Amino acid sequence: MQRKKQADIPIRPVVTAMTLSLLALSPVIAQTADNRDGVTVINIQAPALGFQPNRVDAADFQRMRASTSDTASLLRNVPGVHVNNAGGVSGLPSIHGLSDDRLRIKVDGMDLISSCPNHMNPALSYVDPSQVEIAEVYAGITPVSQGGDSIGGTIIVETKAPQFAASAEKPLVEGEVGGFFRSNGNAFGLNLSALYATESVSISYSGATAQSDNYKAGDDFKQRIFADPANAIYTGRAGHTLPLDEVGSSAYKTRNHSLGIAWRNADNLLEAKIGIQDLPYQLYPNQRMDMLDNQQNSVNLRYVGYMDWGKLEARAYHEKVDHFMDFGADKRWWYGNESGGSSAINPTACGDPAGPSGNPDTASCAQGMPMYTKGRTTGFSVKTTLDLTAQDQLRIGGELQQYRLDDWWPASGAGMWPNTFWNIRDGERDRAGLYLEWDRQINAQWQSLLGVRYERVTTNAAEVQGYNSSTDGGGTGMMPHNQK
Repeated sequence: MQRKKQADIPIRPVVTAMTLSLLALSPVIAQTADNRDGVTVINIQAPALGFQPNRVDAADFQRMRASTSDTASLLRNVPGVHVNNAGGVSGLPSIHGLSDDRLRIKVDGMDLISSCPNHMNPALSYVDPSQVEIAEVYAGITPVSQGGDSIGGTIIVETKAPQFAASAEKPLVEGEVGGFFRSNGNAFGLNLSALYATESVSISYSGATAQSDNYKAGDDFKQRIFADPANAIYTGRAGHTLPLDEVGSSAYKTRNHSLGIAWRNADNLLEAKIGIQDLPYQLYPNQRMDMLDNQQNSVNLRYVGYMDWGKLEARAYHEKVDHFMDFGADKRWWYGNESGGSSAINPTACGDPAGPSGNPDTASCAQGMPMYTKGRTTGFSVKTTLDLTAQDQLRIGGELQQYRLDDWWPASGAGMWPNTFWNIRDGERDRAGLYLEWDRQINAQWQSLLGVRYERVTTNAAEVQGYNSSTDGGGTGMMPHNQK
């Protein structure tokens, strides 16, 4: 394999954004009532949101946590937000029809990227619903300090902030244990947290696990979609059948852990968080592939300092993701002519994927379609908030992000033979952003926000490679060999 870097890949254009808004804000909520012809009429006045996001806190989440293991679904009641259901823990939020990479999604200040080609591991899948403390959604005008690298909006999710003891004499010790069970799919989960804190040091742990079998539909729906109802129980996996009302490939299992250490004094806070996700499987009824392993490790460092002139915030983080996809237990594993052909209801194992002749050019048997992904994300950010006057704040900030990606598919037989298919090799995406934002509270009814943001994104990659040397990918139609 060649690993030559390509120097002629153009960078993306520089993006500059400016936002100027002036909104009228009602300062209070008022409710009045009067009686008109025996009918009570209630008039309610509430303040406009202004530049504030739609905010959902732990009290709102509490009512939804028992019904879902997907953090994205906690946002389903936010105006302008729709959640596209995917796997059991990997919903994709959409803001006014724009979703996925078109949104900026931050988890504890980290800009996380879905490394999976099918986006089975989006940013919100790395935090369990029980760990979420606050979620904020900018579904309309987004301040430049919270925008960038997106066109649809911003979603910010925060876990619990570090807690400290009220005095030096008595440490703060807390713990929590919770769980759930849902009969459909026999879904169950457990979450626990522990805290030990003094006046200046806080140590916390949070862990959660959730899993489910395939869920059941309300009726034997499969008989209506098969030409021969007798074949409706077959999955395509040799010898494996499912009941007529069971939604195949809807099971999942996930484990999330977070360890936090924080230190503070009168004017400074230093915090470190370590996150680990172990996801053995998450099956997808609406995709050809299933996620059969996802390992994520992250380190997140944060500093906050309060000065006479305002506040200084700095953050550094690193995320490592190793991801694997293939056909899960409810999908066909052996395929090709030697397995019985594409119309086989109960395909047979056909042994050596190179075929009986041993010649990969004429092979007609394949087993699965393994796909591996490795992603690495490193980011830095600095933000200064200057208190100019009692009515004026000036925010100045900068962000850097470095993303590295490899995505490769080992040979598995038939047309996917004999080489490893390199979808992305040595992929690079580097982003730099600067912004300046002036926030002024003109009076109780009027607020102005003026901002300018500069973004620069550069991308690069090495040569890719198809399964074989033919220009049509050996019948796959994917790509010629060794494309640049």
